[in-house]
Amino acid sequence: MIVPRERLSGDHPVVDAETAAGRIEADATVLVSGFGSVGYPKAVPLALADDDRNLSLTVVSGGSVGKEIDVALVEADAIARRYPYQARPPARRACNDGTIAFSDRHVGSLGDEVQFGGLVDPDVAVVEALAVGKDWLIPSTSLGHTPAYVDSVDRLIVEVNRAQPRELAGFHDVYRPGRPPDREAVPLSEPGERIGEPRIEFDPDALEAVVETERRDEPYEFRDPTDDDRAIAANLQSFLEREVERAPIYDDTVRLQFGVGSLGNALMGALAAADFGDRDLVYYGEVIQDGLLDLLDEGQLRSASATSLALSAEGQDRLFSAANRYAEDVVLRPADISNRPALIDRFGVVAVNSALEVDLYGHVNSTHANGSRVLNGVGGSGDFTRNALLSVIALPSTIEDGDISRIVPMVPHVDHTEHDVDVIVTEQGIADLRGTSPRERAQLLVTECAHPAYRDRLTTYLDRATENGGHTPHDLDTAFSWQE
Repeated sequence: MIVPRERLSGDHPVVDAETAAGRIEADATVLVSGFGSVGYPKAVPLALADDDRNLSLTVVSGGSVGKEIDVALVEADAIARRYPYQARPPARRACNDGTIAFSDRHVGSLGDEVQFGGLVDPDVAVVEALAVGKDWLIPSTSLGHTPAYVDSVDRLIVEVNRAQPRELAGFHDVYRPGRPPDREAVPLSEPGERIGEPRIEFDPDALEAVVETERRDEPYEFRDPTDDDRAIAANLQSFLEREVERAPIYDDTVRLQFGVGSLGNALMGALAAADFGDRDLVYYGEVIQDGLLDLLDEGQLRSASATSLALSAEGQDRLFSAANRYAEDVVLRPADISNRPALIDRFGVVAVNSALEVDLYGHVNSTHANGSRVLNGVGGSGDFTRNALLSVIALPSTIEDGDISRIVPMVPHVDHTEHDVDVIVTEQGIADLRGTSPRERAQLLVTECAHPAYRDRLTTYLDRATENGGHTPHDLDTAFSWQE
């Protein structure tokens, strides 16, 4: 592990945040670090929000970021376009009313889209670091797409955050894949292996400004597990225990990924009670959450690979106070490695993600309420759901105190198709959809996953739809009426 002795190594153009912000054009395309609401720049976005100019910025992050960007800049009416994910109410409102042109993107391919695909023409990257040298920087609490973004620009502003422990350098494993069409296979043989360096290198001529800060990430706030969460966790646990006994591919290790959020964190915690025999438990996903720290502390997790430390306040304190110990088992990678389809496939990952709703034929809506109002974004769930060995969608069967069923005849927006989803788990039960026809899937979802209060209505719908015939029977008028 390499821990920088100095935060600033060498002679740097150190300026205040206002000066750095003033060097960003009013209509610039700005690439920012950040993933899982951590590791994002803080001082420069706040200075931009206070800028007197009429700003019309395009902001591209790696994943979710903090309120300094998706609240302060939004409320200052400074963002015109946003990629690829947002998770704060002001940003959500602006995306839904059209004030911000928002494009939802899969996380895994975003770095390539920016660097090679023509998604945007970036002007400047603003990234947070633990330390910076003449031609290198060490990221803070997330990696995300920071390496790709730094490679994509010839103007770089670095925020060196003294509130982030220098020992976080020990988590980072920065490996850069080659350029298409001559890109080699990533030489990663197991999820806990290290193949890179702790630092991101850049052209020294690109470093335009260094801003010193001392401001911690806003922590995650995980709600306490509900009764439904606990029931979903129990159902998932029993299913996974049966599955690892059934399938010889899990004879040695079980490789898991969980989506970010309170339910995902609760499901991670439930694994502490799972009986996987003498198999090693390994995590290969996007984010490290508190539940994974519990498994590490209890000696139940061999290694954890992700791109972000998305922790509660207690989790941050816990990890920061023992960073060197946790870094022995936890690796942070760039998002184009953590979410790489070939690696998800190589490791035979069991992916567990949540959703807003699932329809009777296995299509999943993760992002748009009533098919129209975007909530956050698809994030990395598509990377894992499509490419995992086993794809599980876990969600409560109802919402709004039971007034709305989350098992519906037809989802009004599709993020994951029936072809990518293997198993649905609710607090009611488990529907293993593998090898089933559409009509068989529908029956399983009604009997095993739907809430009892909605089973008769769903059965009536299926009967009416079946009268219309077809491989995937629908009664469209009735299906759409469920959204009312």
